[in-house]
Amino acid sequence: MNRAEIEQILPHRKPMLLVDEAVLNEDGTATGFYTVQGDEFFLGGHFPGNPVVPGVILCEMMAQTCCVMLAGKAQGKTPYFTSLDKVRFKNPVRPGDTVRFQCEITRSKGPFFFAAGKGYVDGKLCVQGEFSFALMGGN
Repeated sequence: MNRAEIEQILPHRKPMLLVDEAVLNEDGTATGFYTVQGDEFFLGGHFPGNPVVPGVILCEMMAQTCCVMLAGKAQGKTPYFTSLDKVRFKNPVRPGDTVRFQCEITRSKGPFFFAAGKGYVDGKLCVQGEFSFALMGGN
């Protein structure tokens, strides 16, 4: 999926749409990609002369990757973060890096979806965590 196709699933738009491409895998998981350009709003002061993508932004990228698995269920609804757990940051993500996220939904109950994900740059683990979100509003 390209950005236009992702926008059909997620309500996010620039500058908060943080997935450039996504693939729904045959095993039910999702792979998402984001290339850090260097001019993103979240890099300006984090850190001057040594820009690093903030951890909370990496978590948002991971969650957006996961939400693409809800194509069909998410239309007209907003996915709200409800929890983050066991989040670990292993290596920094910097301008020029392309982060590859591997995500899966581990279970669901009503509007709540529970997921796990990992983000890699050049095969090195940068972020991992478990999270949940709720699909609210709409139909």
